[in-house]
Amino acid sequence: MTLKPKRKILFSIAILLVVSFAIVWIVGCLLSSPVNQQIGESPSDIFAQTVQFQSSSGATIHGWFLQGKENAGAIILMHGVRANRLAMLDRARFLSRKGFSVLLFDFQAHGESIGENITFGYLESRDAQAAVNYTHLLLPKEKIGVIGVSMGGAAFLLANPNLQINAVVLEMVYPTIEQAVINRITSRLGNWSSIFTPLLTWQMKPRLGIDVKDLRPIDNVGSINIPKLFIVGEKDEHTTIEESNALFSAANEPKELWIVPNAKHVDFYPLVKEEYEQKVSSFFEKYLRENNN
Repeated sequence: MTLKPKRKILFSIAILLVVSFAIVWIVGCLLSSPVNQQIGESPSDIFAQTVQFQSSSGATIHGWFLQGKENAGAIILMHGVRANRLAMLDRARFLSRKGFSVLLFDFQAHGESIGENITFGYLESRDAQAAVNYTHLLLPKEKIGVIGVSMGGAAFLLANPNLQINAVVLEMVYPTIEQAVINRITSRLGNWSSIFTPLLTWQMKPRLGIDVKDLRPIDNVGSINIPKLFIVGEKDEHTTIEESNALFSAANEPKELWIVPNAKHVDFYPLVKEEYEQKVSSFFEKYLRENNN
């Protein structure tokens, strides 16, 4: 092969690398960009109060608060990535019917809570802390539970120090951000696309100021000693059943695991509504009602 063809090949490879990097950088930008939207007043059927409170993430957190029965417990709802409090409305409705007080809110960079970037649980963990502090302020005598869905669950587990609550439901929580990225890429493009994972995870430092080691809920779950109910999908491609089992195994007792048959990475509540209401309400009634320690 002459020098000229070699140069053409090298030039083509260089162009391919540059284009690939540019595409992955754009993907990273899209994944971490804020998803703000005007939410407005709460639906008339839930009789909610509009609230806001400050988070050390730098955001003013916007949400709704539903007053429940005295000594019945309070539950904080933490939504998933690129969603907002509207995704938790149906849960709020059923928990309110059961007598619980409920706080649902928008994480920073979501809904009406302004933020520069989505950080997949890192800054959101500070919002989770702020939500717990605010609930303690509103209801100092109530026991508190949390439902954290996907990123919301990661935010709960990543909070430092551990959040001072009494029970938690964790749905579809990723053990590590590296595996979460791999799963999402390969589920869409095939196993070969995992080669792009380092390019996506590398961006976190220059783009978000955080490292992949900062996004490992599995490293923290063992230090959380309150009752935990893990809800996972049997066919989840984003957080596989093997990863969910690993997260559950790393957790301390007391803990429970509910594997939803044939479920993927979806909202479990409408999928198995009756069973969800029964399991979740029974779990919180057991650990949040006044006559329980």
